[in-house]
Amino acid sequence: MRIWFITGASRGFGALITEEALKAGDAVVATARNPATVTARFGDHPNLLPVALDVTNEEQANAAAEQAIKRFGKIDILLNNAGFGLLGAVEEATASEIEKLYATNVFGLLKVTRAVLPHMRRQRSGHIINISSIGGYVSHPGWGVYCSTKFAVEGLSEALSDELAPLGVKVTVVEPGFFRTDFLDESSLSVSHSAISDYNDTPAGVMRSAAAQFNHAQPGDPARLAKAMITVAHSDNPPLRMPFGSDTVAAIEKKNTAVAGELAAWRELAISTDFPAGS
Repeated sequence: MRIWFITGASRGFGALITEEALKAGDAVVATARNPATVTARFGDHPNLLPVALDVTNEEQANAAAEQAIKRFGKIDILLNNAGFGLLGAVEEATASEIEKLYATNVFGLLKVTRAVLPHMRRQRSGHIINISSIGGYVSHPGWGVYCSTKFAVEGLSEALSDELAPLGVKVTVVEPGFFRTDFLDESSLSVSHSAISDYNDTPAGVMRSAAAQFNHAQPGDPARLAKAMITVAHSDNPPLRMPFGSDTVAAIEKKNTAVAGELAAWRELAISTDFPAGS
């Protein structure tokens, strides 16, 4: 039996993965700002420990990790799932909106990871799974600030993978595309309030006005992703990056091709800045 520690477990991917983990016979420390929402959804399950956690609160993160260890003795899988989106052009995002987004998506992830890692290091085992986005690999107009938080998650995950491998801890960063969750609902998505009319007819403005039309019409099936996540978590050799969704795969392939082409076109200038050989 594996012991999961899941943030944002009361809804969306977090709730679906909690459900699949319990079905698989694993135990779940399911955290949420209000743990009663976890209990309301899953009831009283012997392998479930609902815990109060605001990921922006470092003391709560440490306390939640300690509760997990006290109940189950270890943490095998940390799923950093809590997060939300921000829609609007980069210039439209206010300082307070940006700080709030980073507080959860980046600094919150770091606080929870730092709370759990001492236990995984002591075990010399564990698996950290960070939920990123296709927006963590390919940025999009109208989502620039949100994507920047996910680019940060990708960079942290890459470094953590190398840092923790000698200690027996694995790291995977998950890159979902557009799935039919509540991500585009008001409960998970903020829209910059300071709209600038110059952007109305630009890709950022078009995205702002069209996003609502995509809600609950996305191609990805969240239930299938949740099942696939159990496969990743139970793997002896999980990937560093795990994209989910045909749209994500297509976007990654398109970007990789474009980057390779641009590098080939500018390669000579790129390497011209080295000292001459032998100097």
